[in-house]
Amino acid sequence: MHQPPDNGTFRRVLGHLPTGVVVVTASSAGVPHGLAIGSFTSVSLDPPLIGFFPAKTSRSWPAIEAAGRFCVNVLDEDQQDLSARFAARDGDRFAGVTWRRSPSGSPILAGVHAWIDCVLDEVTGYGDHWFVSARVTALGVERGHGPLVFYQGGYARLVSGDPVSGGPAG
Repeated sequence: MHQPPDNGTFRRVLGHLPTGVVVVTASSAGVPHGLAIGSFTSVSLDPPLIGFFPAKTSRSWPAIEAAGRFCVNVLDEDQQDLSARFAARDGDRFAGVTWRRSPSGSPILAGVHAWIDCVLDEVTGYGDHWFVSARVTALGVERGHGPLVFYQGGYARLVSGDPVSGGPAG
């Protein structure tokens, strides 16, 4: 039986898979909350479900979970500053940030690539993270630039927004 990889090796190897960067936002009692997530995915088309993995140590996730609805803000390629701001452990993440309300009342951050309004479906623990599934209630594309991508420990940009012909076999 093989030994499991150490944390550094695990992180380095999985860093070879690019991930999109999103900020999940909610409003609770009129107070906005948000956190950066690098583990967002589409889960189902019918019904429309998304999923992501906040850390169990997150101080922002409990307020978002309690709100029961939230907005996933897909960051645009020029929004590294928002990614860093919402990934920080301390400080007022919304200070000086322009936003408007989504149909559910959650913050849509100005200048995002796209947004996805959701209602919480289920939260399940896996290792040191929660898996959150949510039902999509509304969504939209805001900008035509590329999305912000995290790759090998830093931010990256897509060279072209054109999809590769053929796509994956289904």
